[in-house]
Amino acid sequence: MTHRHQRGWLKKEKRSQGETWVLFFRTVRKSDGKRVQNKIPIGLVKDFSSKSCAWEEVERQHLHINQVDFRGCVTFADLAHHYAEHELVEPTESIHPKAHTTIRAYERALRNRLLARWGNRVALSVEPLEVEQWLTSLKGQEGLANPTLDKMRRVMSLVYRHSQRYGLIPRNQESNPMRFVRCKTTSEYEAMILTPEQAYAILLNLREPVRTLTLLAAGTGLRISECLGLQWQDVSFADAVIQVRRTWTCGQVGWPKSKASKAPVPMHPLLAEFMFRWKRKTPYSQPGDWVFPSFKLKGQQPRVANMLVEDYLRPAAVKVGILSSHRDDKGRLVDDDPRRFGFHNLRHSLASFLVRIRTDPKTVQTLLRHSDVKLTLQCYTHSVSEDRMAAAGAMLTAIFSHAADRSGLKAD
Repeated sequence: MTHRHQRGWLKKEKRSQGETWVLFFRTVRKSDGKRVQNKIPIGLVKDFSSKSCAWEEVERQHLHINQVDFRGCVTFADLAHHYAEHELVEPTESIHPKAHTTIRAYERALRNRLLARWGNRVALSVEPLEVEQWLTSLKGQEGLANPTLDKMRRVMSLVYRHSQRYGLIPRNQESNPMRFVRCKTTSEYEAMILTPEQAYAILLNLREPVRTLTLLAAGTGLRISECLGLQWQDVSFADAVIQVRRTWTCGQVGWPKSKASKAPVPMHPLLAEFMFRWKRKTPYSQPGDWVFPSFKLKGQQPRVANMLVEDYLRPAAVKVGILSSHRDDKGRLVDDDPRRFGFHNLRHSLASFLVRIRTDPKTVQTLLRHSDVKLTLQCYTHSVSEDRMAAAGAMLTAIFSHAADRSGLKAD
């Protein structure tokens, strides 16, 4: 059951500071659950001469006077709206800021999935097995990946945990059904891995500045949002390092993903040569200019990642045969490869290559700026067929190395 939205009412009261506008409203007393009257002073009458001015001050202060009646009939929608109002706010307004991409993703999950299915349900009546069955049906009917389903479960859990923190629902385990919901988290997606030869072939089919941008991503493991968020003041040719201070995603400047992501990135002389050439060529080379600016917007913003992939990176991969294609009636190559392919594949490829040449995992972790080496090894390294063949033969080679006569070992 949802509850009426109250605005409250304004009255004047005589106080020691002078005549004061006071906002009155109803609230639920936690001790016994009764609705009682409460009030908040707004400002002196001399500062807000009319009631309309006082109401404008109420709006400016963003006072939270609407409580949910949490006596057994609060719905999931009630909890979700409270969570969104307090947690899904812009970073400048939050003590524990979330990236704007995270905020948008959580809002989409609530709006498109969770509220549509669970919004009208009494929050404490939701059963863990119900949620599990719902997630399983989404995977079967819509083919949603495990990480996507787990994200929905996590957002639901955050709503319940937030509500417990604010005392909106009891703080026992049973009041958060998500604690008992099981959901696979590992992705069945296998990222495409490029060999150095394939990466070079792609670079040959790119023009500047996309060539330097692609080389930067391939040689450092920087995320595309971090590459596009670079300004020339972040690139130190003297110290051979690149500072990661901001990101550019969905048309907004954001913060690096984690504390580990803020670590400086080494700039090899080969990469520095390309970066320096591009700095001399670009018309936007001042310290505060974007390294990869949009010329259409006269350097005011960086370029857009998905357009770079669709217009340049994928066509180059198609041209060199990395992605499958066919020729249309006019003889032009048409991309018909259903596989995901973008700048993030370069990050996976770097990790896999470094592990393959037996680079210390800790070094790979610090280069990719992961907070945990487990993430590096579990998600960002991929064996190729030659490696798997060598691994499969290693034990057999070891077995036969101790046998002087192998003639007795024959398949039945």
